[in-house]
Amino acid sequence: MRDTGEEVDGGKIGKSEKDQSWIPKIIKKRVCTTFVEDSFSNGALCQCGGERDAHGSVALGDYFSTAIVNHWDSAQHSSEYPTDAFGELQFAGASKRHSYFLRLSWDTPPSMVYTLMTAHWGLPSPNLVVSIVGGEGRTKVKTWVREVLRQGLVKASQSTGAWILTAGLREGVGRCVGEAVRDHATAASSVSLNKVVALGIAPWGLVHNRQQLVNPQGSFPAKYYVQNMSRDSCCLDNNYQAFLLVDDGSVGRRGGTGFRAKLEDYISHQRTGIWGSGSIDIPVLCMLISGEASMLERVDLSLKNAMPWLVLAGSGGLADFLSDVLDNLSSAAVVQSSGEGDGETAGPSVDLKDKVAERVKKHFPSEPETDKLVERALSIYQNRDFITIYHGEQEGPNDFDTVLLKTLVGASKHRASVEGSPYNEELKLAVTWNRVDIAKSELFNGDIHWRYEDLEDSMTDALINDKPQFVRLFTENGLNILDYLTYGRLESLYRSVADGTVLYYLLQRRLVERLGTAGSAPASNLQDSASKVSAENMQSGPVTEISLFEVARVLELLMGDICQPFYYDVLGLKQISSKRRALRRASKLLRGECPYREQRCLYPWASLFIWAVLQNRSKMATFFWEMTGESVLSALSGCKILRELSKLEAEAENKLSMKELAQKFENLAHDMFSSCYRSNESRSFTLLIRKSPVWGGSTCLQMGMGADARLFFSHDGVQSLLSQIWWGDMKRNTNVWSLLLTFFCPVLCYTNIIAFRKQDDQHQGEEEKPNEDGQGKDSDSLYGHTVFSFSDIKHIEADAQGAISPRSATMKGIPHPRRPPKRPFIVSRWRQFWFAPVTAFLGNVLMYFLFLLLFAYVLLVDFQPSGPAITEYVLYFWVFTIVCEEVRETVFLGTRTWRQRVRVYIQDVWNKCDLIAIVLFILGVICRMFTWSYGFGRDVLCVDYMVFTLRLIHIFAIHKQLGPKIIIVGKMMKDIFFFLFFLMVWLMAYGVANQALLYSYDPSLERIFRRVFYRPYLHIFGQIPVEEMDVGKQWDMPCTDNVTLIESGGEPCRTEYSNWLVVILLIVYLLVTNILLINLLIAMFSHTFSEVQGKSDIYWKFQRYTLIVQYHSRPSLAPPFIILSHINLFIKRVIRKVPSIKIHHFVLQLRGKAANRLMTWETIQKEDFLTAQNTIQKSSDSERLKRMSVKVDGVLKHVTESRDFDHRLRALENEMEYCSNALSWIVDTLAQGSTFKPPRPPPTSRDSFVSSSTST
Repeated sequence: MRDTGEEVDGGKIGKSEKDQSWIPKIIKKRVCTTFVEDSFSNGALCQCGGERDAHGSVALGDYFSTAIVNHWDSAQHSSEYPTDAFGELQFAGASKRHSYFLRLSWDTPPSMVYTLMTAHWGLPSPNLVVSIVGGEGRTKVKTWVREVLRQGLVKASQSTGAWILTAGLREGVGRCVGEAVRDHATAASSVSLNKVVALGIAPWGLVHNRQQLVNPQGSFPAKYYVQNMSRDSCCLDNNYQAFLLVDDGSVGRRGGTGFRAKLEDYISHQRTGIWGSGSIDIPVLCMLISGEASMLERVDLSLKNAMPWLVLAGSGGLADFLSDVLDNLSSAAVVQSSGEGDGETAGPSVDLKDKVAERVKKHFPSEPETDKLVERALSIYQNRDFITIYHGEQEGPNDFDTVLLKTLVGASKHRASVEGSPYNEELKLAVTWNRVDIAKSELFNGDIHWRYEDLEDSMTDALINDKPQFVRLFTENGLNILDYLTYGRLESLYRSVADGTVLYYLLQRRLVERLGTAGSAPASNLQDSASKVSAENMQSGPVTEISLFEVARVLELLMGDICQPFYYDVLGLKQISSKRRALRRASKLLRGECPYREQRCLYPWASLFIWAVLQNRSKMATFFWEMTGESVLSALSGCKILRELSKLEAEAENKLSMKELAQKFENLAHDMFSSCYRSNESRSFTLLIRKSPVWGGSTCLQMGMGADARLFFSHDGVQSLLSQIWWGDMKRNTNVWSLLLTFFCPVLCYTNIIAFRKQDDQHQGEEEKPNEDGQGKDSDSLYGHTVFSFSDIKHIEADAQGAISPRSATMKGIPHPRRPPKRPFIVSRWRQFWFAPVTAFLGNVLMYFLFLLLFAYVLLVDFQPSGPAITEYVLYFWVFTIVCEEVRETVFLGTRTWRQRVRVYIQDVWNKCDLIAIVLFILGVICRMFTWSYGFGRDVLCVDYMVFTLRLIHIFAIHKQLGPKIIIVGKMMKDIFFFLFFLMVWLMAYGVANQALLYSYDPSLERIFRRVFYRPYLHIFGQIPVEEMDVGKQWDMPCTDNVTLIESGGEPCRTEYSNWLVVILLIVYLLVTNILLINLLIAMFSHTFSEVQGKSDIYWKFQRYTLIVQYHSRPSLAPPFIILSHINLFIKRVIRKVPSIKIHHFVLQLRGKAANRLMTWETIQKEDFLTAQNTIQKSSDSERLKRMSVKVDGVLKHVTESRDFDHRLRALENEMEYCSNALSWIVDTLAQGSTFKPPRPPPTSRDSFVSSSTST
């Protein structure tokens, strides 16, 4: 019966019913259709076990067939009908977790059932299947067998992600397995990926209370009641995830092993891993515990299908019989086979058959048909290579996972000859189970020589199924990543991305765009491909059309304009700037053979790092970061990708994990750069601005800015470089007053009032060497010269104007043998002062103050209605030069397209402020020119003056004390908006009620707005008009109650009868606003200040980079004189066609030996950094505890082995004592007899000899 509780969640249950409504159409049940009388029941029961009344009229009416039938057979005497028991199962009083169940016929195809369990029930695909045979019924399970199941089997299965198959009933071994699975599931973490799935396969007719499960429409869920939970019974066990109730039409009979054997055989031919991406078939192991003689047939048939068996010797029954036969007869068989050659293939010997028959009678004395048992046992003996005997009582359950592995490996070796390395199967099993400890101890201990071909498939399996420890193990033991990773294999890795992830949907969306451009699929199919995999597609896998083009498009979306597109050079799209053209070209290319897929990946570790980061795989990405070059930039790139992905992620848990991994990579970049900075300051500066070919031509500073890596920018090394660029050729300890004095009196730059860095120090390394390959060079010079000042760029620009190339040799990191002619001291010192970014900043600040003074003077004094004055025209020209500079920064600066530059410009908050100020100024000037809009234009310009003045905040962000405070103020502005929201709620509530209570009728909107919003706002600051609000006070305002006068604008009189309520509302309003809300705002400010104060310095250092880049690229003259610099730039760039070097600010391109040596140096620093990290980790308390636990486990293992030795020694002593007693008896017997006389007396006892020797 369907429970009424399903109405609680109607949507979910309705969906379950719809998804599984097809089950009765495909899955059938069995019903007995022929009543075959059981002779022992006097006609009351059928041989199927059912009563006569339970059979239908058709079964009872066929007297002729009943008369000639002596034995009931399910295939002949039962018929199939649509199943009437399926759905979800809830155990009453047990747990809220639902199990799945299905009643099915014994001849149901196992493929259909396996697909139902994995695709519809959502059971994870197994990496191992252990089928426990025997131990059924109410026989008591031995204690050591229970421990083997708990500590051995279930624990090993949890580490491998296994399915355990039993009968699923609350009796015998099935109950022990259920309790063990429950205990381990409780102790395991909730995020454990490998969870044990306990699957019960029981006969339908044996299940107690099975009628509670019957419902032709399905049960969602079915309530299942168990009367006595503590006693063994044939009830279903609530610790199992799913039940397959095999129906053969019988009632109360054990069986159903035929379907279970077919299901095991089918699963053994499926592949492991995600979407079957593993390198091996799913290993299936049958485990025999106890058992009856009738199970010999089951064992024999499985062995003929090459199914491995693990027999628990000592558990009783059939298990003891098989262990006795295999252990005691194997030595005799070996001697016989060695003497008779091929005698084993001809058939078992008579002696062997007699020994087996003897053991059959010993273990099964009550069995009547011993001949059949002997034949079955001999057949099993022929396939003994697939059987492993486990003496659990002696060996213990600790290393049970190793026993399972060796059992499966031994069976796989005998099943088929392994080409190449004979250890391939063992390696694949270890990878499938994620047991890197077994792989290290058994396979990669130095005794085996591994080839690339042996590790290739396992490497793919480890990558797809997220097993970084195996990836590390393979790369350390012979796998060459350059040979392994081709572009085709990289595409296959992206095709294995799990559906439901952000990366999957991004790739599918780009795939839909490409297929839509190619016109290869209708729109409806494209929409379906981008959506989730529907539940109707039972074995739908990942879309196979994913190519590098979709990956490049996704990376372009995440990375933005920081770097050039990835993989475009491989696809032949590097020269195409238009996205539409690139899309059409890629669609045309991918419809062909795609020869690029056979090429080796140019940067394999970086490509794998991106692949792992996009899937948010922390350990895998960290390992690939350790292997890739350019570690600082790679860490910042991973941080950038993850933070952009987190913005697209909808699930809170995944979003948080992405942010944590991004912060981890930012910390790695910070710590790695710290190591480099401590090693060599100049090389670390070069590292920051070096243009990377791996990451699309970006630099560390650009990537850190795009990744919002505030911690990285707060590093002293980064700030030291920024300060050096900021001060140019001047020393950083220059006083501000000396700068101001020199700014107003430029002649002072030739004195010692300002200290400059010496040019000899800057270029000493270059002057010491005649050429790149010369001997005795300074090693620092091999890394190129960092562009620290504008004068250095001007030197480069002078080189660029020569005959070599537009890009200088210094920028390439290749020192040029010829220096440009040295400028005179007067010119060089002049350029050193005026071309420094700090000088440009100082000039802009001073001129901006003059601009604000001029603007204020025009608004206050010289803003005439008759027309603009001279000062106003000067103001117009000044703003025009500001507009020209903004246009230059937006359109003519940088190497990006104009759309990208406009988008980057708009993203900056202060650029938006500039844009608003310019638009308001233009609007005000236009309105000012007309008499009818003169006043409005003046008002707009007044507001615009405020915007221009607020722009000073950004200018002073460079100051070390003011900068952090500005950031704190910006954070507090957000608190004000929240405060205003609460304030508006109270203000509107009080204002409307107060106005309605004071004045019964007042249609004037102006008075309503002032009294509803403005007057309550002034109440906060103490301005309370008591005379107006309290009728007890005298109010001098003349008023009227005449409606006509009030509508014409007269002041209405106050309402007196409800004035007491007005006073109460005023008291409550002042109490809430002045005490509650104001103190709430203060508390919010205090919290924000305390929270941001510690990080404000980091925020300020991060924003300082943007300001330095801005003034580094600006002309040295400030508005309005900047127009001269603009004219000069126009002549040089447009007329003379001189390329700009300043667009490459903070960028240094290294090639050849210089780039290789810098990368080598960075790699060495990374190795030292990782070594230091490993040392710190090993010295931590957790690692010490781990090592201590390993040692304790080793000691316990040795103690256990010593106990085994003690048992063996005791057994040996007993045997020796028996032998000595027997020999003594023989000696005594011979001595008493008179048959023959010994030539000498019997030897003396050793004990007497020892005692005599000790007495002497």
